[in-house]
Amino acid sequence: MSTPRRPNQSVAEFARFLRTETTGGMILLAATAVALIWANSPLGDSYRAVRDFEFGPELLHLHLSVGDWAKDGLLALFFFVVGLELKRELVVGELSNVRAAALPIVAAVGGMVVPALIALGVGWGEPGIEQAWAIPVATDIAFALGVLALTGSSLPTSARIFLLSLAVVDDLGAIVVIAVLFTASFNMLAAAIAAVALGLYAYLQRKRVRAWWIYVPLAIVVWVAVHSAGIHATIAGVALGLLTRVHTDPGEHESPALRLEHRLQPWSAAVAVPVFALFAAGVELNADALGAVFTSPIPLAVLVGLLAGKVVGILGASALAVRLGIARKPTGTGWLDIGALAMLGAVGFTVSLLIADLALSGEQAELAKAAVLLASAIASLAAALLLIRRSRVHSAVE
Repeated sequence: MSTPRRPNQSVAEFARFLRTETTGGMILLAATAVALIWANSPLGDSYRAVRDFEFGPELLHLHLSVGDWAKDGLLALFFFVVGLELKRELVVGELSNVRAAALPIVAAVGGMVVPALIALGVGWGEPGIEQAWAIPVATDIAFALGVLALTGSSLPTSARIFLLSLAVVDDLGAIVVIAVLFTASFNMLAAAIAAVALGLYAYLQRKRVRAWWIYVPLAIVVWVAVHSAGIHATIAGVALGLLTRVHTDPGEHESPALRLEHRLQPWSAAVAVPVFALFAAGVELNADALGAVFTSPIPLAVLVGLLAGKVVGILGASALAVRLGIARKPTGTGWLDIGALAMLGAVGFTVSLLIADLALSGEQAELAKAAVLLASAIASLAAALLLIRRSRVHSAVE
């Protein structure tokens, strides 16, 4: 029998998560600035040389560039933490209560479907749009929570939990998109090895085995097998996270999922994601490139999809769900608060950059990433202004 989670424990865990993601967001912002300055400086050729330098064994298709190792390897850690958070939220957290979870789930779905439809509409007929429509479906939880912590300090806790729950569901949607859309080829033998290794991981979790020296090699086997199977390697991290036990045994201080989250989330937020951003965000920005973002169909589709699609999708789906009686507004949170959070949802960044790399190549990929960076910057500033205003209103009411 598991130990029930007390309300103050839930709040403490959320506060810890918020602090870690806030710090990670600041480091991520710094890494992005370094990437942009480096790529657009006289040393730009050295940036591209480092990013494209290849190393690793040819066996099992592991001779990858530095950028690919960051994208396929380091981001697997990020997605493992996402998987842990998702499993915990679905089993014992906010998303385990259907009534309470209804609004962020519906809002997240609206925040994925509407941007995708807008991107398809704007870029219709353009080569590459058949996969590029997925770029604006993602919300960057690190940036979003970072902006919220800095500018929305007086917002009710319910508003913050709404954003966190929405981002978790959004991550699940992005995971499904990556798994389905970007599996070009499929190696049955490698997939079978991955399935057996995942089954062994689940069995060891069920038997309460805690030896890290068993789990680390097993996780590496899963990652290599998933990568060799033709499935994007970050899915390995998600699968392992979802198979990790979230209930505590009698006398156990914290579950394996929570323990791993505490240990690995700082490494994910402060190392894995910033290093990925360092080698993903270094796009060349000049007058021509910025002009092309507004005139070329695919980057324009990404820009409009994020800025308009996210706000309309999240706010519109939320209003419709409440009006139809499917969900209820969080206590103490008004529609203007949800509107500000919806603008914050337009910060795509990490997963959007990843999908842009997977969906496109060459100049198209660079322009799409420039659109992601521009949209994320605009959304961050606009959301910050709205959140500061809402914080003042809540402070005055209190």
